[in-house]
Amino acid sequence: MAELWNPLLERMPRDRLERRQIRKFREQAVYVYENVPVFRRKLDRAGIVPEEIDSFEDIRAVPTTTKDELRRAQETGADDSDGSSGRTERATETRSTPYGELLAVEPEAVREYHQTSGTSGTPLRQADSGRDWEWWSDCWATVLWSQGIRPDDRVFFPFSYNVFVAFWAAHYACERIGAEVVPGGNLSSAERVQLMDDLEATVFMTTPTYALRLGEVAEQEGIDPAATSIERIVCAGEPGASVPGTKAKLEERWGATVHDHAGATETGAWGYSCEGDSLGLHFNEAQFLIEVVDDDGDPVEPGETGTLIVTPLDRHAQPYLRFEQRDRVRLEEPSACDCGRTFRLADGGVLGRDDDFTTVNGVLLSPTAVEDVVRQHDDVADEYKIVIDEHDEKESDVVTLISEAKTQDVETTRTELRHRLKQACGLSFRITLREQGALERPELKADRVVDQRVNHV
Repeated sequence: MAELWNPLLERMPRDRLERRQIRKFREQAVYVYENVPVFRRKLDRAGIVPEEIDSFEDIRAVPTTTKDELRRAQETGADDSDGSSGRTERATETRSTPYGELLAVEPEAVREYHQTSGTSGTPLRQADSGRDWEWWSDCWATVLWSQGIRPDDRVFFPFSYNVFVAFWAAHYACERIGAEVVPGGNLSSAERVQLMDDLEATVFMTTPTYALRLGEVAEQEGIDPAATSIERIVCAGEPGASVPGTKAKLEERWGATVHDHAGATETGAWGYSCEGDSLGLHFNEAQFLIEVVDDDGDPVEPGETGTLIVTPLDRHAQPYLRFEQRDRVRLEEPSACDCGRTFRLADGGVLGRDDDFTTVNGVLLSPTAVEDVVRQHDDVADEYKIVIDEHDEKESDVVTLISEAKTQDVETTRTELRHRLKQACGLSFRITLREQGALERPELKADRVVDQRVNHV
């Protein structure tokens, strides 16, 4: 059985791969220009002639796409970033669709509707054609095959999928691979754990937060998660599976290999860990043009940290050019992984969204650094909160870690956490340790940073 889902693409020499990316970006730019008025106006304003794009430098001259401008185009049928509020003839014709002026196809070509979670504002609606859905499932099949999922696996999904795309696409990718799929929506956590155990599922997919929660529930139900048939856990939705402390805790609790994935409704499944030795995410550079840029929009060098700009190279119904993903990553060369893929990597996975990072007393606080410290400590529970507030008397910020103690020696644990957090984050933390079970257990993703500062910008 093949080691890679698509060996031709995944091991394509870098020079050929880059030429392919430039060609496909140019083709996508031409397609978008001809079919999406909001982007045609935008490219015209920037003086971009899509047919003339012939280098990465040309690509970087193309304006980026932001979530806010997509919201405007979705709701008003026009991009008013230049101050205009007028609508084109095409926008008026398509105003009855929920997609505003973002469709590149006729409405009857749309086969799938999904939307973003709306955690950062109004949800974005995403249309996919039948061709898009084939592309989605192929992207996800690349992810899952790289992580060892094969036709003899039984894959459990402990969620109701609702209108969120990720697990729908993963579900169909499992079917494409030939694996058996067990949907676990509309069940309690205890029922899901019991069903996984009864059916001898070999894989389940979830967020890192919920994987930890299911392990906790299993123990409460008298089931040893490490003794179940689970061999692999595929995580998505938050960075934890590439955070060493969280990954190690999950693998120890479940006796399984933990894999990471990254993607978005607007872009697709652009990143994945493999069975190699690297603790990071490969960029799927066959299906996406992925740029890692600094604050000025210039490319970063390997070993440097930047934010992602992602272009899906085969999106059909609702395509985007240079979408500001706003995930922060540390770029690494393909040689950092021993799997033989020629795709570059995000060392350590997604370090967080730009919005997740905040300055505390002049220091940039990384939530994943805190997560790593908490998850590597044996005497604190899985759940925690980071609370940032203003000092009552001094002109400074106070940052508090709230977690749960698993030991009677609370003072020693506080001292150790303060020391480790100071080393990892360069900040002095206050530590509050409560009894086990005091903090709420999220059932999907966790929002662990609470910034209560009134005057913080």
